[in-house]
Amino acid sequence: MNPLHIQTDVLVIGSGAAGMMAAKAAANEGAKVVLVDKSLVGRGGATILAQMTVAVALGEAEEDNADIHFEDTMKGSRGMADPEIVRTIVDRGPELIKEVEGYGVKWARTPDGKHSQVVAPGHSRRRCVYVDILNTGGATSAGLRKAIWKDESIERLKNIMITKLVIEDGTVVGAVGFAMETFQPVMIAANAVILATGGLTEIYERNSASANMTGDGFMLAAETGAELRDMEMVQFFPIAHLYPPLVGIDPIMWDPFRYKLGGRLLNGNHEEFMDKYNSEVAGKYTAARDQTTFAIFKEVEAGRGTPHGGAYLDFRMVPEEQLKEAFGPVIQILKNQGVDLTKDMVEVAPMAHFTMGGIRVNRTMETTVPRLYACGELIYGMHGANRLSGNAITEALVTGRIAAESAVKAERRQEPSGRLQAELEQELRRLEQLWHPREVDKDEVSMLSVKRELQELMWEGAGPLRTETSLREALDKLHELSARVEGTALARQTYYALTLVEKIELLHMLKLSESIIIGALARRETRGAHVRLDYDHAYDTAVSTTFRLESEGQWTMKEIPLPRAANV
Repeated sequence: MNPLHIQTDVLVIGSGAAGMMAAKAAANEGAKVVLVDKSLVGRGGATILAQMTVAVALGEAEEDNADIHFEDTMKGSRGMADPEIVRTIVDRGPELIKEVEGYGVKWARTPDGKHSQVVAPGHSRRRCVYVDILNTGGATSAGLRKAIWKDESIERLKNIMITKLVIEDGTVVGAVGFAMETFQPVMIAANAVILATGGLTEIYERNSASANMTGDGFMLAAETGAELRDMEMVQFFPIAHLYPPLVGIDPIMWDPFRYKLGGRLLNGNHEEFMDKYNSEVAGKYTAARDQTTFAIFKEVEAGRGTPHGGAYLDFRMVPEEQLKEAFGPVIQILKNQGVDLTKDMVEVAPMAHFTMGGIRVNRTMETTVPRLYACGELIYGMHGANRLSGNAITEALVTGRIAAESAVKAERRQEPSGRLQAELEQELRRLEQLWHPREVDKDEVSMLSVKRELQELMWEGAGPLRTETSLREALDKLHELSARVEGTALARQTYYALTLVEKIELLHMLKLSESIIIGALARRETRGAHVRLDYDHAYDTAVSTTFRLESEGQWTMKEIPLPRAANV
């Protein structure tokens, strides 16, 4: 089959909020853009699932500015955020909120016409805007989708699996991969490439991610020689739904209602407990996510957990009319499934939610590889050891725009050489060998079954609570799984290369899981979301773990001291 050969100014890989913003911003600057995604454009990733708020220092609800937002974010990061990256993002947050409003994103307003803003844990001001309390991410994605659909400078390609970035003379010149439906080869020459593929939390058994968040962008970057940092820093959302089973309900949907109503967290003995860990006042919601996650698991560890291993979330003290007003139609959905919040408590527990480590970038969002940029959840620097609620979409929008502004300024290169064609041919041979190392009539092993093994392994061994023993046992089992997957032969398929995609994704997940465990073993402290039960204190000096992928496929890691940490 003849390859699909495209030439463009800017190639954007991934189409969540960061990718769509990057594509639109590059097009606005006059660039020809190709926006490619392994699923439907603008329909995957984390943003579309986000329900809550976006943190920007508009100062319309109370006195606020970017300096205060910066201070709150740095404090919340437990000494681990990159000040330059944080400064860059918080300074431009208000600008981007107003830009997407122009794309049709209708932020809630007060009766006098100001943006409605609420406080979220870790923020010292009412600075978080929202569309409605359960549709902020969906509305943001919808506005950006409409904007890119209307722009003729943006070519959108769905169901394309990019498997390799092509480097010539140390600089990225494009990418190669295949169309998933037909296995048609694809090569895209680009003056600059922007990675926007989102996080890697699909590697955990309990996670809030869409199924396509398998860490592809981290591996594409690492395989070109880009540097990754603090991969062990994964955020676990503290009050994700645990029990009873519910259908059609996002597991992290309880958070905004706790903002509004002050739902109580109780242990298995029906006792409030947050005051012991964070001095949180009864019925209030002020503890940051890492603190709440830690508190819930410590109660479980002490034998005071709920029957299914979490905590109770209790709204029974809230008047019924107030519940109905806050929950809207959700109250009836819950009642239809046997949950009456005026009488019943629900069980909640932490769930893998966000990747806080990632690709090292500078303030222009350029990686350590020239002309290769990254944005959104892929980057290191904004969150450190704890992400504040509301900072994720801010990061996605701002870094997507900055990556695009930087990419279109890259000096124009000459016509691409034959390197792209040669790399495509080599990559196709590699993929063929990966898919069919030998001829078989049916798949030797289901990639989905191995994926479930990996998710369970990472949850138990490198999840919210970690020890030297659990991490080393997980690393040994991880190597066994990797060897099994590498050698597995899959049956030939005439159309739709789904099993090949599953194997590629699983290998990405395995290799990134290894980086998480290596970093977690090296970080002999408890800091933010990284909890080592065998090291319960943080060092005065924070250290960043830096990862590079060597040519033989092994991680090398070194530790870089950061400025003396405050408020860890």
